[in-house]
Formats: sequence, structure tokens, C-alpha cells
Amino acid sequence: GDVAFRVVERIKSVSHRATQGTLTDMEEDTHIYVCDINPNMLEVGKKRAAEKGYNEEQCLSWVQGDAEALSFEDGSMDGYTIAFGIRNVTHIEKALSEAYRVLKKGGRFLCLELSHVDVPVFKDIYDIYSFSVIPAVGELVAGDRQSYQYLVESIRRFPKQEKFAQMIQEAGFEAVEYENLVGGVVAIHSGVKL
Repeated sequence: GDVAFRVVERIKSVSHRATQGTLTDMEEDTHIYVCDINPNMLEVGKKRAAEKGYNEEQCLSWVQGDAEALSFEDGSMDGYTIAFGIRNVTHIEKALSEAYRVLKKGGRFLCLELSHVDVPVFKDIYDIYSFSVIPAVGELVAGDRQSYQYLVESIRRFPKQEKFAQMIQEAGFEAVEYENLVGGVVAIHSGVKL
């Protein structure tokens, strides 16, 4: 839900500046579907939405669904974002294919994901931190070393930035690019359905 909230805030900010506070067509036409396979995550998102004053009547719908088999119509979405989630799907190619399927022509795919550090000295430090500190902190704070060990291992198994960009292209997207943040700890990949 956090990405959805940012989109809503951005639209409201642009609309407010454009019209000095009156409701615009952009706000009326905007509808964001927050989709997650985990119902508990959806409940957390709904709670956060309520705390921020959002409700479904305004522009948000909460949908339990699988990124590999979305329930949305073909060509029904202007944009598709996924943040820290594609790394956890079983078949990344299927999730990318579904993203492509549900987007309208001209629709944009954006993926924010933990990735691979590309700065040599920083990589060594990050590896030590990842495999030694993160699981230990997880055990200390949450009493759950295994989940934090899985997090680190899942990041290492996720395709490197260039390979993931190639997978996005193979799903049919064009103008595929990526930007590394924090030396590659996180990367934003994007593509357009033309």
C-alpha cells in the first residue's frame, strides 16, 4: 500500500496546484488496485490507509491475488508497480507476462527491488553485513533468524540488474532501463508496453 499512497499523494499534489484545490478529472478517474497474495499484508495496508484517511470510495481497492495469475482484464491498467515483491514470486517470467498483459498500450511497468551491489569495496562490506548482521538482528529483535536469513538468500538468488532487465524485455516491454540506488542495494527497473 505504501507505493499506492505515494501515487495518490502525488496526484492530489499535482491536481491541487493545477486547480487550486478543486477536484479534477485526474483525481476522479484515478483508481489504484493494491494486490497481494497475502491477506495479512492487505489488512496491514488497509489499516494504514484508514490512518491516512483513504477509503475505497476515493480511489483504492484491495485485491487478494497472485502476481502470476492476475484477475484483471487484458489492457486495463495505465501503470503497474511492484515493490519488494517480484523477488518472492515462484516464476518471475509469469509475473512479468501478467504485468504486460494487464497494461494498456503506453502503460508503464515499474519494479523496486532489493538487488546486487555493484561497487566492489561496498559489496564486500554489504556481504558481511547481509550474512552476519541481518540474520542476527532478526533473531535478536524478532526472534526469527530464519526469515531474515531467507531475505538475504532470496536477494542473492534474484537475477542481477542486467539479467532482470533482459527478462523484462523478453516479456514484451520496450524502453527497458534500470537505476541503481545505494550502489545497487536497491534497483528500480522500468519498461513500457508499446
